Amino acid sequence: MPYNAAELHGVQKVYKDFKLGPLDLTVPAGTIVGLVGENGAGKTTTLKILTGVNPPDGGRAELLGGLPKDPEVRARLGVVFEEAYFYEGMNAAHIGRSMAGIFGARWDAGAFSGYLKRFGLEPDKKIKEYSRGMRMKLSLATALAHAPEMLVLDEPTAGLDPVVRGEILDLFLEFIQDEHHTILMSSHITSDLEQIADSIAYLHHGQLLFHEDKDALMQEYGLLRCSEADLHRLPDGMAVFTRRSTFGCETLVKGREAVLRLLPGTVCDPAGIDDIMRFYSGRDGQ
Repeated sequence: MPYNAAELHGVQKVYKDFKLGPLDLTVPAGTIVGLVGENGAGKTTTLKILTGVNPPDGGRAELLGGLPKDPEVRARLGVVFEEAYFYEGMNAAHIGRSMAGIFGARWDAGAFSGYLKRFGLEPDKKIKEYSRGMRMKLSLATALAHAPEMLVLDEPTAGLDPVVRGEILDLFLEFIQDEHHTILMSSHITSDLEQIADSIAYLHHGQLLFHEDKDALMQEYGLLRCSEADLHRLPDGMAVFTRRSTFGCETLVKGREAVLRLLPGTVCDPAGIDDIMRFYSGRDGQ
């Protein structure tokens, strides 16, 4: 029977110059949920609340059938935050021994060693000599070596070259082959999410604008290029935002197939996640 690996109910977090929520979000078990949004939209704040790093100011978070603050629940979670780092004087072998002390019987030294070999990481090489890609691989090896049921990842592929990104995305797809495994992943590299995510949750100015099946989302939204006169033929609510130029109108629309039926002589290409974010931001920037 399907169940949710994580749930946020009316979650709020208030800072001096930013408010998150109230936010309702469900992360179904056995899926990859991509969390997108502009800088400052609240993605990292959301992940930190869900993982118990920061408590919410309102609402409640549920994680793997329990509460994020429960140590037993958090032990079943693998977490990688973009700003996280290891002490640079340490090496991977030191990290492994430290993690064994933290996770106890859940820590699998053999699995950790296997990930180091897979990623080409030398156990005795100091962290300060690692590239960004190597540091991210070490973070992932650490997150995976205690057999987590869920991964929560904050920008895990940011700043990495395409080859390394491909390796990491393959690893995520392997992880999710177990139907009890779940990934919640924020990323500015929306092409990565278009490859692997099952659904997309879009945070915009601290609010969840939508959480939809990725394939349905890509079919629903379109980029319409037409004249002003054609644009006025669309029913209210179909056009999200229009950019006008001397060459005509470019409009993000909802209901792409219906638009094509209404305006058969126009061009309405499928919209990517980047397009959707760009036009929603333009709408709010008016």
